[in-house]
Amino acid sequence: MEWFTSSDYWLSRLVFQRGLAALYVIAFVVAANQGRALIGERGLTPAPRFLARMPFRGSPSLFHLHFSDRFLTGCAWLGAALAAAVAAGAADRVPLWAAMLMWLVLWLLYLSIVNVGQVWYGFGWESLLLETGFLAVFLGNARTAPPVLVLWLLRWLLFRVEFGAGLIKIRGDRCWRQLTCLYHHHETQPMPGPLSWFFHRLPKPLHRVEVAANHLAQLVVPLALFTPQPVASVAGGVVVVTQLWLVASGNFSWLNWLTVLLGLAAVDGRRAARVLGLPEPPPLAAPPVWYEAVVLAAGALVVVLSYWPARNLISGRQLMNYSFNPLHLVNTYGAFGSVNRSRFEVVIEGTDEPVPTADTGWKEYEFRGKPGDVRRMPRQFAPYHLRLDWMMWFAGISPAYARAWFGPLVTKLLEGDRATLRLLRSCPFPGAPPTYLRARLFLYRFTTWRELRATGAWWHRTFVREFLPPVALDRTGGADRPDGPGGGAG
Repeated sequence: MEWFTSSDYWLSRLVFQRGLAALYVIAFVVAANQGRALIGERGLTPAPRFLARMPFRGSPSLFHLHFSDRFLTGCAWLGAALAAAVAAGAADRVPLWAAMLMWLVLWLLYLSIVNVGQVWYGFGWESLLLETGFLAVFLGNARTAPPVLVLWLLRWLLFRVEFGAGLIKIRGDRCWRQLTCLYHHHETQPMPGPLSWFFHRLPKPLHRVEVAANHLAQLVVPLALFTPQPVASVAGGVVVVTQLWLVASGNFSWLNWLTVLLGLAAVDGRRAARVLGLPEPPPLAAPPVWYEAVVLAAGALVVVLSYWPARNLISGRQLMNYSFNPLHLVNTYGAFGSVNRSRFEVVIEGTDEPVPTADTGWKEYEFRGKPGDVRRMPRQFAPYHLRLDWMMWFAGISPAYARAWFGPLVTKLLEGDRATLRLLRSCPFPGAPPTYLRARLFLYRFTTWRELRATGAWWHRTFVREFLPPVALDRTGGADRPDGPGGGAG
């Protein structure tokens, strides 16, 4: 079948595959570094407890066969090593079937982690990595030209990512329609980056231009992905530029970088190679019949599964970041359908005094990414993802988001659990754990230019209320407290 492949996209595939493998490396390293503390046998939300009540068909995972902290970490490091090999070009140096097997193993390993990750893995970039990784299985390697069908499926995925995000904004918060959401977003987003303060302080007319440009990039440009070249390449380029703007303005895990790779996959690689002065690759052999059959079968599966996300796009009750099947294939995407007007942060404090009094000196725990010390400039972590820091943002919005894991977190800190402490930037009790912990809710806002020059502080914070009253370990090893997060206060 002459139409089956197109050598025009050899460079696009090369960049896409190497970049995707690099993101797989990061995702697996995150799991290796944080998995034990979050979902390990003694984690904040232990995976064994989840597996005991969740059937395999509801959450397919290798960990239904066996789970231990060592096995979880081993799978994560195996995935990171395999992904690093693929990023270095290993998949292009083996037969086609072996390359497909390498990509399939990466997908299966990460699917297994996501499907036991519970609340920590419940975000759109997890499903996006899995869906993209599944399509990469069928994209071939240097021994054959890229299959046209898979290239179109990648564009369909990019369309859903961008168009879905645009629709959820227009249908959601009225500030998107009024072009005013960026008056607040840079300050209230989950984890600001080092430039977020400066983005927030841009003139309001420029913020309105940003929002209008965002609507254009997400609601109009994606339609051009399905047009002939070079228009589709221009559309892919616009996506890349807008995503890099988002990379500069905040920390959103690997979401933006993965979208950049999808945008590059739509670019005509032959034309790009000519512009860059790269030599043409040698003629590629026709793909084997078995490969054509497998790709066609995968394409048919995606077409069938596309019914639900396509219906979701035109629905008045559009779902955001939702998977219609446990394999996380052909999902729906979207982000920031509503924007917070204020930023609330939970600050955890401890003391080593035997009994807290009104004069007790409390010391703060510092997180790696979330705002704490007002003088500490926000850091850039993405595409690396700090899962606990991200969830702490939700805790500041409502204690209900934290009920499943905040109590265990307090207990671990009172115990001085090493795995949990490694998730933090600093612990104010290096010798022995504190006797009491408390949590307080603060209203944070970016300082003004004048305040920054005068105090050196990037944030200004105001105490709002008690989030958790002082607690100590009870005799059973848990945190002895009268209420859950919020301390019973509204």
